[in-house]
Amino acid sequence: MSKTVVVGMSGGVDSSVAALILKEQGYKVIGLYMNNWEEKDECGACTGEEDFADVRRVAASLNIPYYSVNFAKEYMERVFSYFLAEYRAGRTPNPDVLCNREIKFRDFKRAAKELGADYIATGHYCDILHENGKHYLLKAADEGKDQTYFLNQLSQEQLDGVLFPLGRLKKGEVRRIALENGLATAAKKDSTGICFIGERKFREFLLKYIPAQKGRIMTYDGRVLGEHIGLMYYTIGQRRGLNIGGQKGDDGSRWFVIEKDLKNNILYVAHGQEERLYSKGLIMKECNWIPESPREKQFTCTAKFRYRQPEQKCSVYIYNDYIEVEFAERQRAITEGQFAVFYSGNKCLGGGVIEKAVF
Repeated sequence: MSKTVVVGMSGGVDSSVAALILKEQGYKVIGLYMNNWEEKDECGACTGEEDFADVRRVAASLNIPYYSVNFAKEYMERVFSYFLAEYRAGRTPNPDVLCNREIKFRDFKRAAKELGADYIATGHYCDILHENGKHYLLKAADEGKDQTYFLNQLSQEQLDGVLFPLGRLKKGEVRRIALENGLATAAKKDSTGICFIGERKFREFLLKYIPAQKGRIMTYDGRVLGEHIGLMYYTIGQRRGLNIGGQKGDDGSRWFVIEKDLKNNILYVAHGQEERLYSKGLIMKECNWIPESPREKQFTCTAKFRYRQPEQKCSVYIYNDYIEVEFAERQRAITEGQFAVFYSGNKCLGGGVIEKAVF
């Protein structure tokens, strides 16, 4: 009797091909669509309706059953509320990481079990190794699309019984498979933007939930250069959108953000040399280790401090109540609220929230 796999189908090409591959491998495949966001976009359209229509079309062509489940309440309570709280605190969160931990590999997995799943699968670009009762998260063959960064918070329980059918494929191969099999999503544009919320005019979107408080843009020597529209809209190292060009004494180089003073509502900027943006390390309160906590309290590995970044060599020091990461080369614009994710070869070792940079 064939095993049952419930595939998280988003209406995109990746999850469509994941379902196709698993069916061709002999699994009994069930599609399950998650509706995690119910508000319409700026044009009054609900993209979820379009995505679910694509799920229906793909499921029909694959001749597999499909269902939908609504996790909008759970997403709002456990992911979006965190997202807003972090912005209010002047930090820059990554809700996609939390969505994976709190929704896709928690509520979704529970719903899949209720449908009789032996395994669950998604269209993530990563791989997994189940060995001797432990579950290792591995990088994808397509390094440019690898998504282990966004899965760094998954526990061993969450990784148990998980399949990643696209782990050994390049994106171009996935598109080709979809086209050759006539899948309705073959030419569909990849989704971008915040997990499940999609592509938005970010400032207008955030303003609906957090009132913006204007304040001064200043240099450390006390010059007032202009007015910011709300500290939540800026990130450390940001150059565009400051609207303070042409200042007296400007040497022609571009201004960039160096600090957000939440207490006094001041955005500090500088121009010229970027030395003050570069830090020698960072501090984390805790880390989710995959598959288990390291035996050594000090070790070297590589790490990413944002998704679109090559891995960087570093040393990790684990103390009782915090973790310190020392960079082999100084890193630009380490951002509070983002995740530091660790690697050893093709294995993702886990990660945690960046609390502060060390200069």
